[in-house]
Amino acid sequence: MSPAAQPSGEAELTDPWVALEPGADPVERVRVLRRAHETFTEAGTVPRPVRSVVADSWRRSARAGVGPDGSACVELTDGDLGSYRAEHPLARVMPLFRELMGTFAADGEHLLAVCDAQGRLLWVEGHPRTRQKADGMNFVPGARWAESAVGTNAPGTAVALDRPVQVFAAEHFIRRVQPWTCAAAPVHDPRTGRLLGAVDITGGDGLAHPHSLGFVQAVARAAESHLALLTPAPATTDVLELTALGRDEALLVAGGSKVRLSRRHSEILVLLSRHPEGLTGDELLCALYEDESVTPVTLRAELARLRRLLGAGVLGSRPYRLTVPVESDVEVVERKLGVCAVTAAVAAYTGPLLPSSQAPAVVRLRRRLTDGLRAALLSGRDPDLLADWAHAPWGEDDLDAWRALAAIRPTPPVRARLEELEADQSANRGRTPHAPR
Repeated sequence: MSPAAQPSGEAELTDPWVALEPGADPVERVRVLRRAHETFTEAGTVPRPVRSVVADSWRRSARAGVGPDGSACVELTDGDLGSYRAEHPLARVMPLFRELMGTFAADGEHLLAVCDAQGRLLWVEGHPRTRQKADGMNFVPGARWAESAVGTNAPGTAVALDRPVQVFAAEHFIRRVQPWTCAAAPVHDPRTGRLLGAVDITGGDGLAHPHSLGFVQAVARAAESHLALLTPAPATTDVLELTALGRDEALLVAGGSKVRLSRRHSEILVLLSRHPEGLTGDELLCALYEDESVTPVTLRAELARLRRLLGAGVLGSRPYRLTVPVESDVEVVERKLGVCAVTAAVAAYTGPLLPSSQAPAVVRLRRRLTDGLRAALLSGRDPDLLADWAHAPWGEDDLDAWRALAAIRPTPPVRARLEELEADQSANRGRTPHAPR
């Protein structure tokens, strides 16, 4: 069949992130998508006309235990929501979002929405009648719209993939959201590159156009530029920013510049940041090396290279110590756990500390941080937080987490994964090592 004769609802899209190209028939496309959605929810297979980005998202949604008839849960209300929003970095660019998108949302009967990096809606503003309709599906401030909680949707999928995306009508995983169309783009910290959240435009079929995706991308870039102006890079290394969770090589921000550290330098900076009073050479040797044959000369060579990297006056000696304050993502998670802010701690935890490190002190710190967060999750029994943990790379084999999740959200995918893990555990117990010859 030639492209001219091909049904518009099944036309190939030249940009997989755009939901509907100009000239396509939205009514026909909706019909095709609804049929495809029914096929997937009944048989677990995705028909070809569905975009690959949507098909992948549907599969992730199903694995996370999201049901097509589910709904979003409101996690933050009243004072908790207000204080969280006031402290969030995106609060500083809300006036810019309103200036760039407010009139467009009001005139087009759309909604401007902003979420955090976990897909939790912080602001939802726009046309009053549209807001009233959105209330019926809990598209409201404080509600969790992460992909793992409510399936395919623009803000949730944008933060899950960390890239702009448009979702049209029945591409949404949950049926009650399928009358809507939305486009969202992630927003990052301009200095560290950390994902802060996403900006979204939500409304009817009129948003099913490439221009709406380009629009939110431009707004997100403007927000990042504005944040850079509001927090200019410091002229000196007054503070070191260390990111070591989920990375084998830590990222250091010093003097406004980013440096990816070697694995050994990552370990040294993590340990020195934990000991502002300093560590002797012998203490560092024991903390860093399992092999007792490693000599102090080896350590001194590593420290000399690190001193040149950091610049003059940052790394002191006798004992070895950092002479400027350090802000690390490890300490952020610890502080959140210390005040029982489990949701915030999970949000700040981007993976195990230097996961490939075998340095004894790093291994102990990694285990202590992970165990503390797991204990808080298991005792809190929040199904969304448990689902996020269990579906993360570091939690996919966590039998206790899957058992806790299955106890409160026993969906077929969750039960299937739990049975698989329990079978693996039984098989491992059944294996007996061969006797030495």
